Amino acid sequence: MISGGLVFSTYSASLLLAVFLLFCRIGACLMVIPGFGSSRIPVRVRLFVALAVSLALSPLLAGGVQDALPDEKLATVAWFIGSELLTGAFIGFLGRAFLAALETLTTLVSMAIGMSNMPGMPIEGTDALPPVANIFTVTATAMVFITDQHWEILRGLAASYEAIPAGQPIAAVTSLEQFAEQMGRTFVLALRVCSPFIVYTIVINLAVGLVNKLTPQIPVYFISMPFVIAGGLYFLYLTIVEAIMIFLDGYFTWLQVG
Repeated sequence: MISGGLVFSTYSASLLLAVFLLFCRIGACLMVIPGFGSSRIPVRVRLFVALAVSLALSPLLAGGVQDALPDEKLATVAWFIGSELLTGAFIGFLGRAFLAALETLTTLVSMAIGMSNMPGMPIEGTDALPPVANIFTVTATAMVFITDQHWEILRGLAASYEAIPAGQPIAAVTSLEQFAEQMGRTFVLALRVCSPFIVYTIVINLAVGLVNKLTPQIPVYFISMPFVIAGGLYFLYLTIVEAIMIFLDGYFTWLQVG
């Protein structure tokens, strides 16, 4: 009985340690990735979500983590905790790059349609964005959950243990190259989303500049600003659905391939 209880206690401790290591990677990712990692969500809620996901995936992944852990010495456990935290945060930052690119380019859209001076408020992050940028980012984040892509995030976390086994540190050079490529891809995607507004602002400013040259006595810029804003809002009404779908398609492709 004593021997059986000792084996059961050791097995339970090893299983709890494996679940905790799962929580390190999953929690670090969900604290950063868009949607789950929003600063508008209380930290305790995010922690409980990460804990629930870790417990849900533990029957599938805990055995592999236990096999990867050579011993339970303090130095080994500390190494595994650090590597799992870095791996989870790296995966989360790869996803966060999509939202960062969208925020940057939609701020340019706000400037293009003359609404950059309107006061905004922080929604997804801690920095206040113009209202047009908030419309894009909030809609894109909501659509991630509406279209059930958040399940793909969890599937990707489970699959990450095949690409990066537990306790294996991520290579610094390879990670930097992958992050740089991800930033390039996300900004190209955001540029595709916002390209109609870039064309709009070039055409409008060219027309306004031409009219200003023809009639220098009239303050054309101030007179044309309401029409620029009205045209930009109507253009936003026509293109926002297609723009969000393009963004979601790029994000969904990364979740499946990455």
